[in-house]
Order: sequence, then structure tokens, then C-alpha cells
Amino acid sequence: MFALLLAVGSSLAYGCADFLGGLGARKAHVLRTVMIAAPASLAVELLLWPLLGASFSTATVAWGAASGVASAAAFALLYRTLAIGPMNVLSPVTALVSAALPVGVGLLQGEHLAAAGVVGLPLALVAVVLVSAGHGAGSARPSRTALLLAFGAGAAIALQLIFLHQAPSDGGVAPLIVGRAVSSAVVLAAAGLMRRRLGSERPAYAMPAAAGALDSVANLLFLLAARSGDLAVVAVIVALYPAGTILLARGVIAERIHRGQLVGLGTAAVAVSLLALT
Repeated sequence: MFALLLAVGSSLAYGCADFLGGLGARKAHVLRTVMIAAPASLAVELLLWPLLGASFSTATVAWGAASGVASAAAFALLYRTLAIGPMNVLSPVTALVSAALPVGVGLLQGEHLAAAGVVGLPLALVAVVLVSAGHGAGSARPSRTALLLAFGAGAAIALQLIFLHQAPSDGGVAPLIVGRAVSSAVVLAAAGLMRRRLGSERPAYAMPAAAGALDSVANLLFLLAARSGDLAVVAVIVALYPAGTILLARGVIAERIHRGQLVGLGTAAVAVSLLALT
């Protein structure tokens, strides 16, 4: 139950971070937004170091660095995927892959589910697709390239979570610090190479910084949840993060919640309840 609560908290934090990051990127190139969010995220993790401790063993550094590379790849593939579109088809594909791969890894590593979990887990995967789909999902057919990019983005997100889970449990926040340092370096290097194509518009600094801070909180909650629970359950709950984005967008900027997303939110509530019984 504790791991499940941590996973729900991680999912909500990821959703809020995406909402704030999306607002911050509306008037400026997304790399300018990430250039603020990534260092802010790293700063939060460094502040957590004295509180939660960090042990930089070889294995911790290796898995943390791998998660950082996967995080940077996820960022590049995800935004390229959404740029090609259609978003309402590709976003559910990415979300489903990002949830399903850690579930498979967890089950292969010997994790077992009770009867309620056997029903709740596939139900949660269905909820991931419904919640992340926009209005009119399925109305347009994506290209083969777009589908491959969507699978790649989902796989990169999944690998980031899997690598963090594989880091030694006594490493404290070290894998998060290493991962964020690596992904920040990759993003800043990419921004330097693309500086002529970034435009002159500046993002609102507060929102990307808040998004980065929330992303760090989400990563920490995921790491704690994965250390105290099953990766298969934790990963699929975390993949419900679009629910937080949807609810925040509804409350703050009055965006509509479409019927399919409402069904997804209800399905997610049932699935989480079933998983809690495990």
C-alpha cells in the first residue's frame, strides 16, 4: 500500500510537471524551457542529498548515467513524435509502451500478482491509453515513421524507469543526481548546437523551474516506490501521469475533458483500487 501511494504521488507530480512545462514552452522553443527545467531539477536533487544520503558506488553511477541517457533520448523522441502527429494516436502508443515494458521486466524478474492484481494491471494499461488519448483518437492514421518514433519514445521512458529501479537500493538519491546531471549535459549540449534555431523568445522562468522541481519529486517518489514495491505495479501507476495533466488543465485553463478521458479516469480509479488489494 505504501508503494502504491508513492507511485500515485509520482504520477501526479509527473502530470503537474508536464502541465507547467507545456505552459512554459508555449511561446518559446521547448529546448529553452528544458534548459531551465533540467538545472532546476538537478538543484532539487542536490538539496535532497544531505537529507536522504547518496552513495556513489560504481553500479549506482552506471545505472544512474544510463537512466540519464535514456531520459535525454526520451525527450528527443517524444517531442519529435508529437511534432509529426497525430498526437491523439501517438501519445497513447507512447504511454502504453512506457508502461508495458517495465511490467514485463518486473514479471520476468519473478514478481507475482494476487488475483486482484491480475485484473487490475491490464485494466490500468487500458486506462493509460484512454487517459492519454485526445479527442477523436483514431481519426487519423499515423505514418510508419511516426509509429516507430512513438515506440522509441515509450521504450526510452520505460528504460529510464527500469534503469533507476536496477540501481542499488542503498544508493540514496545518487542515481537521480547522476541521471539528471547526464541528461542536463546532453540537453545543454543540444541547445548549444542548435542555438541558431532556438529563436529569441524566452520562456516564463518560473513555470519551467517549477516543472523541473516537480520532475525531481516525481523521480524520487518513483524510486522509493520501486524500492518498496513491485516494478510491474509501480510503473503502470506512474504511467497514468496524463491524468494529473488533464485535471490541472481543466481546473486552471478550463480545457475540456473528453468522454474517453473521463472513462479512462474512472477506469484508472478502479484499477488502482484493485492493485491496492494486492
